[in-house]
Amino acid sequence: MKITRILVHQVDLPLHEGRYSWSGGKSVDVFDATIVRIETDAGLVGVGEVTPLGPVYLPSYATGARTGIAEVAPALIGLDPRETDVIGRAMDARLKGHPYVKSAIDMACWDLLGKDAGLPLVTLLGGRNGDDFVLYRAISKRDPAEMAANLRGYRDEGYRRFQLKVGSDVETDIARIHACADVVEPGDILVADANTGWLPHEAARVVRAVEDRDVYIEQPCRTYEECLSIRRRTSHPFVMDESIEDLDSLVRALRDDAMDVVNIKIGKFGGLTRARQARDLCVARGIAMTIEDAWGSDVVTAAIAHLAHSTPTDLLFTATDFNSYVTVSTAEGAPQRRNGRMAAPDAPGLGVEPRLEVLGDPVVDIDR
Repeated sequence: MKITRILVHQVDLPLHEGRYSWSGGKSVDVFDATIVRIETDAGLVGVGEVTPLGPVYLPSYATGARTGIAEVAPALIGLDPRETDVIGRAMDARLKGHPYVKSAIDMACWDLLGKDAGLPLVTLLGGRNGDDFVLYRAISKRDPAEMAANLRGYRDEGYRRFQLKVGSDVETDIARIHACADVVEPGDILVADANTGWLPHEAARVVRAVEDRDVYIEQPCRTYEECLSIRRRTSHPFVMDESIEDLDSLVRALRDDAMDVVNIKIGKFGGLTRARQARDLCVARGIAMTIEDAWGSDVVTAAIAHLAHSTPTDLLFTATDFNSYVTVSTAEGAPQRRNGRMAAPDAPGLGVEPRLEVLGDPVVDIDR
C-alpha cells in the first residue's frame, strides 16, 4: 500500500456553551479544526485531525498546522502508511519539531493500518479494557455560583469527574473550588486546573486555602520547576499537563515524582504513535493518565476513545469527549457519551468516516 494523495480540510467548530474560558482571560468561541484525508493506491482512505486550543494555550495554532502539513506531505507520497515509524521519521526529516503538525497525519496512518488489518485501533493499541471508560467534563471559568450550577447540570447528564477551570484572581479561584466542592457527591472527582495561571506564591495560597477539600491540583504554574515546588508543598493529588511536552519531559517527571496523574494529549506528542509510547511508559511505572487532546471533533474523539479504552482501567484516570462540546459533526460512526462514559468504535481503524459535505473543498491537496 502506498500513499498517493494527502488532502487537508478546515472546519469551524462552534461550541454548545458559546464560549470556552480558562486561565489568564483566555477564551475561544469557535475552534479551528484541521482534518486530513490520506488516499492510497489500495483504495483505502485514512482520516486524522488536529485542533489546537487556540494560539495561546500550547505552542501550536491552526494555520500553522495546515502550513506544516503542506510542508511535510510531499515527503510522504509513495510511502506505506502502515509503517507508522517510517512515516514519523520521514516527517521529522522534513520538518524539525512541531509535533502537532504531524499528529493528524500519524492518526490517519493508524486509521489506514486498522482498515487494512480489518481491526479497530483499540485492538491494535493493546486491547479493550472493560465495556467502556470514564469521561470528565471541563467546567469553563465563570463566577463561582455559575460554575457550581454547571457542574450540577453535567452531573445530571452522567458525568462524575469534573475539571474546574481556574487560574486567575486567587480569591475568586478559592471561592470557585469551594463552591464546586460543595455540590459534588460521594464518588465524584474534582480537579482544579489552573492551566499555568498562578504564580508560585498564588498557588501556595490556593492549596493552603482548600487543604480541607478533596480536590486534585492540576498544572498550577507555568514552569515545571514551579509546579514541582507546589507539588512538594501540598498533600493534594497532583496532575501535570502543559509541562509534559514529550517523552523526555515525561521521563524527567517520572524520575522526580512530579505527579500522581499525567495528561497525555495526542496532538502534543505528535500523534498516536508517540502518545501510545507515553501511555505504555506510564503503565510500566504505575502512573494514572488522562487520555485526551487539546481539542477536536468526531475524529479526534475517536482516536482518544481507542487509546483510552486500550489503557488499563485502573490507570485510566479519565478521558474526554470533545465531540459533545461542539455543534458540528465531522464524521459518521464517532463514539458518543452515555451516562458520562464512552466506548471505542468496533469498526476497523478509527471506525469513523468523514462527512465530506461538512469538510468542504480541501485547502491543501498534495499528490506528488
